Amino acid sequence: MRRRARIRALQPRSIVTEPAPLLTYIKKLIKTSGPLPVWRYMQLCLTHPEHGYYIARDPLGREGDFVTSPEVSQMFGELLGLWAASVWRMMGSPDPLRLIELGPGRGTLMADALRALRVLPPMYESLSVHMVEINPVLVEKQMAALSDAPNIEWHTSLDQVPQGPAIILANEYFDVLPVHQMVRRDGGWHERVVDIDGSGQLVFGVSAEPTPRFDVLLPPLVRAAPVGAIFEWRPDAEMMSIATRVRDNGGAALIIDYGHVRSDAGDTFQAISRHSFADPLKYPGRVDVTAHVDFEALARAAEDVGARVHGPVPQGEFLRRLGIEARAVNLMAKATPELSDDIATALKRLTEGGRGGMGSMFKVIGVSDPSLSVLVGLSDQAHGGGIRTP
Repeated sequence: MRRRARIRALQPRSIVTEPAPLLTYIKKLIKTSGPLPVWRYMQLCLTHPEHGYYIARDPLGREGDFVTSPEVSQMFGELLGLWAASVWRMMGSPDPLRLIELGPGRGTLMADALRALRVLPPMYESLSVHMVEINPVLVEKQMAALSDAPNIEWHTSLDQVPQGPAIILANEYFDVLPVHQMVRRDGGWHERVVDIDGSGQLVFGVSAEPTPRFDVLLPPLVRAAPVGAIFEWRPDAEMMSIATRVRDNGGAALIIDYGHVRSDAGDTFQAISRHSFADPLKYPGRVDVTAHVDFEALARAAEDVGARVHGPVPQGEFLRRLGIEARAVNLMAKATPELSDDIATALKRLTEGGRGGMGSMFKVIGVSDPSLSVLVGLSDQAHGGGIRTP
């Protein structure tokens, strides 16, 4: 069974203690309508129109709750930009090309990617950039970071992006999509819910009745799970939408997140506040709630609609294949000793495992139209000596 894990923390800090307005709303909802499935509770915590965590705050950085790979080092976004250039060439260099980012944070990844792509004028000039973001606070920061970006537009969903050949980047996007949790009992699988106990506190529970025939579609490892086991799953719609777009329009999507490569039982639903673990039921809307990504399920959903799947591979291996070590050496050669140490630390954090490392916990998977038989960094025959960086 999977253990809880999270590789976003920089250092422990005191967690949030201020009252959560969303808590009052959720308790009223439970009292009037009954216990909330975990997926619904997670959805409210993250995207409630007034009090949702991702609606009106910037959660990133040392003063926020977590740090993502693009914020660790410019090397991450640069290499993803040059990865996109390699895909564009394999696509036959279409003009125009839609470069799309899902959940783009502060715009750091896209800014670094576009800076790297300036060395390839034919591609750079063909780009229309599309940022898919629901947080107005982050949209403002993205606009500032990308003030000189070519032909850029913002959207609140992928469906709003015009059709056409596209390359899609999604870094830490799937982990915050609402997750269902199912609990095995003697009589079958029951939906895990959030309820109120006798003291008025939010607690986990299970639905009274099992979900009919839920075990029919379960992966083999999960079917053998013991009583009491928890299985997490997300609907396939988001992955299918991405896969269908690249299948029909040409192109590829690159998905990077923390998670597991095989579908299995385990509870990974958790919360992060100010770089420390928090109780996911205590401060709804004030903390980041999340769950690991099931990469086997992503691959299965993409293949079901006829897209080609590449990977997954660990993030560290992917970045090394793209040439991150050579890029780090190049940057350090032009840097002060202090900055060189920072670059070396960032390289280690992005590529290695262990405490605080992102290299093994984070995985990378590619999805493309069937005509793209290989993708650089994800296919053994395609990584060679890496991608040349500016």
